[in-house]
Amino acid sequence: MTVERRNQAVRAAVEQGLLSEDQPVAALLDVAGIRESAAALRAAFAAVTDAPVLHAFAVKATPLVPVLALLNAEGIGAEVASPGELALARAAGVRPEHTVLDSPAKTTAELREAFALGIAVNADNPQELARIDALAADGVASPVGVRVNAQIGAGSIGALSTATATSKFGVALRDEGAREAVVRMYLDRPWLTRLHTHSGSQGIPLARMAEGVAAVYELAEEINAAAGRQQIDTVDIGGGLPVNFASDETDPTFAAYARLLKERVPGLLDGRYGLVTEFGRALIAKHGTTLARVEYAKVSGSRPIAVTHAGVQVATRTVYDPVSWPLRIAAYDGKGLPSTAPETVQDIAGPACFAGDLLAEGRSLPRLKQGDVIAALDTGAYYFSSHYGYNSLPRPAVYGFGVRAGAVEFSPVRAAQSVAEIVAEAGGDRADALLG
Repeated sequence: MTVERRNQAVRAAVEQGLLSEDQPVAALLDVAGIRESAAALRAAFAAVTDAPVLHAFAVKATPLVPVLALLNAEGIGAEVASPGELALARAAGVRPEHTVLDSPAKTTAELREAFALGIAVNADNPQELARIDALAADGVASPVGVRVNAQIGAGSIGALSTATATSKFGVALRDEGAREAVVRMYLDRPWLTRLHTHSGSQGIPLARMAEGVAAVYELAEEINAAAGRQQIDTVDIGGGLPVNFASDETDPTFAAYARLLKERVPGLLDGRYGLVTEFGRALIAKHGTTLARVEYAKVSGSRPIAVTHAGVQVATRTVYDPVSWPLRIAAYDGKGLPSTAPETVQDIAGPACFAGDLLAEGRSLPRLKQGDVIAALDTGAYYFSSHYGYNSLPRPAVYGFGVRAGAVEFSPVRAAQSVAEIVAEAGGDRADALLG
């Protein structure tokens, strides 16, 4: 999202009443920015391979049907990891052949549905593969692969690192006997035609991501040599491209990653293998902004504190792990214009009833006052999928926006959660359930 477009959108959101006393939190998605990222992803891989590439958006990052439909229109499919995510992708019009099912805990019913629809499946482990064997007695129409863990190590955020020695995902490739077992899985099942790995995540350097891709490519070559034919025709390299949360710059880029793969794993991109990618955060994060009104401005222990309506319910990771997930904050006045107040060190607090509910602590920003607006930047991914119901705080409305002839136009993506919906979700129609 460009700074100019963001500033236009914030001002328009205030002027058009998207942010108000009744709705003190609102989230914005830059439609043009999302389209630009989708185009950049397609172009990055088109520049390094002539083979077919399916870019499947990781639905977990932004599970909103209009977002999935927008990406689908831009040639991006869907990577799903639950029945709910699959339902969202189908509601968005994503075709089965552009959908990939990944999950470490697929049920038989989930697998049966995927095969009935013709959706690609990546099996996580030998037990799941045995389950697929039973379902595949009469043949499998869906592309099927096995997920392997190259065990290349963790990044700077351990909880997100999927390729550690003890990761719960996939078959651990460096464990004793594992590599031979994977080769045998393929030789025993001629219908296994894909191989999958996902080594990337926030906090993983590109070189380490490429190392994971190289490992799975080498395994694909070994399996095909053992089979005496190109049994594996498609390699799913996952996603996990890190996002720069420190500035407006997009770094690293899809193009930089694709070029690195061309340099480190040229055989993968020489046209013999189709590719699947599963990027999420890198496509959407920079194009989201969460706005909140400053309800009160106070001072405690000589520290100015702006108390807003955006806290742990919309930025759970940031509040509980601010070192790993810091957010940039931009300050605007009550009219939605960039604040010109003198800068001072202050806290940006959320509404939840615990002291650590802070979007930013000790941050130098224009001094905020009651009625001003704060914007939490780079919140397009995971900040709409990780709502936290503490204090029964509602999910905020989400709006897409575009700029035409200098005017900002908004389109509702998700309505704000109402108090009635909160009550219903909390068993409001079962008030007598425990009384008898």
